[in-house]
Amino acid sequence: MRDTLPRLEAIDFPAIRRDRLTTLQMNLGYLCNLSCVHCHVAAGPNRKELMDWDTMETALAFMERQKIETLDVTGGSPEMNPHFRELFRHAHAMGVQLMDRCNPTIIEEPGYDWIPGFLAEHRVQVVASLPCYQSDNVEKQRGKGSFDASIAGLQKLNEQGYGDPDTGLELDLVYNPVGAHLPPDQTQLEADYREFLWEHFGLRFNSLFAIANMPIKRWGSLLLSTNQFDDYMETLQTAHRTANLKNVMCRSLISVDWQGYVYDCDFNQMLDMGLGGRRTHLSELLDRELQGNPIRVAGHCYGCTAGQGSSCGGALSEAEGEATAGGFKLAKQA
Repeated sequence: MRDTLPRLEAIDFPAIRRDRLTTLQMNLGYLCNLSCVHCHVAAGPNRKELMDWDTMETALAFMERQKIETLDVTGGSPEMNPHFRELFRHAHAMGVQLMDRCNPTIIEEPGYDWIPGFLAEHRVQVVASLPCYQSDNVEKQRGKGSFDASIAGLQKLNEQGYGDPDTGLELDLVYNPVGAHLPPDQTQLEADYREFLWEHFGLRFNSLFAIANMPIKRWGSLLLSTNQFDDYMETLQTAHRTANLKNVMCRSLISVDWQGYVYDCDFNQMLDMGLGGRRTHLSELLDRELQGNPIRVAGHCYGCTAGQGSSCGGALSEAEGEATAGGFKLAKQA
């Protein structure tokens, strides 16, 4: 959310630089069938922003020239972009590892029953949002009926072989806290998810990613409106662990918005903090070396380094019991 940016820029964060670029993360648009409370993109059913095919062709050229290993797509619900399948077909043919940040309720929407089979055919790693394994908490964040739709969508992915170690089809789930606190220990939470989902729904998955809510866009607005913004920022800063800096996702990833402009990460994208401090289009970077370049940082970056750390791949380090290095007690509830 842009009106939180001055407050975030006023908060110091350690300087960091890029390592080798391995992942291209593309936001295919803000259109989504849900309007989740914690969404840092402020996606929803009425959003019109969608990446066009010309921009996707530029991204495919970039992946080829830069020898990108992983294409990581997000949204909104990325599958709602009409060019989603064509993009994945081309990238799959190039030998790029594909990752879809899937909201599993989309599988239950009319016209999207193709998703599980298509993803399985192209060996796509599915990172599916399930912010809690308890229905009431999910519906607080995502709306009435979202838990049942999520379970149904995940079951259909299981039917394609997702989550079965023998198939190699990886299904990872994403947890987000309901309130203004850090996620609990990822390892223990994953065990709780696994036991509950198998016992009650026969669901299997590979890993759980525990991701902290970022104080930007819709979640930042909620924090401001409830006078929790400053307290949450203090929580993140107090729980900062320097050791997490070496593993933050922005060291090996760049984020591309629906128009093709480039950022150090998806969160910087939402704050309009362009790569290198300017509005840079992906077409300008086809042959440019980025390793060693400084990464733009501000106060929200503490969301990635607080406690056990948080990134698009979940925790960055082992949690130290219930406490972080700064002494903030992690929430115990899912």
